[in-house]
Amino acid sequence: MNERQVTALDRCPPLPPIGDRPIISPPEATRLEAIFKVLANATRLRMLHALVREPDLSVSALAEAIAMKPQAVSNQLRRLVDRGIVAPRRDGNHIRYRVVDACTVGLLDQGLCLATCVDTTCEHCGSSAGPDVVTGAEERP
Repeated sequence: MNERQVTALDRCPPLPPIGDRPIISPPEATRLEAIFKVLANATRLRMLHALVREPDLSVSALAEAIAMKPQAVSNQLRRLVDRGIVAPRRDGNHIRYRVVDACTVGLLDQGLCLATCVDTTCEHCGSSAGPDVVTGAEERP
C-alpha cells in the first residue's frame, strides 16, 4: 500500500477475534449489509483494486485503468465516496480519488483470496476453502 494511504492500524482499533464477539445486532447487520451491497459490484471492485494499486487517480485515469467510460466511472465513484470508502482530492483543475477506508482494502484482499482459493488449499495464504470448512476459524501453520 502506498504511503499516501492509511493502514488498517491507522483506522481500525484492535478488536477481539470474531468468534469471541457477541452476535451482531439487527442494526449492525443492516449496516454490514449496506456495505456489502456497495461492494457487491464488479465495476466498483475493479475501481477499488485500481486505486489500491495506484492511489490518487483522476476519473479519466481510473476509467483508462479499468477500460470504461469516464462518465460510468464517475457514477460508480459517487457511491464509494458516499459510503466513505473513497475520498476526492482537488489537484488544480483535476479531482483525484484515493481509498481512505483501510478496512475495505483488507476486505478486498480477503475477497480476492476467497475467489482464488475456492475448493483448494491456497498457496498464497495457506487456507483451505473446501466444503469441509464450516467454522470460519482460521488455522495457519
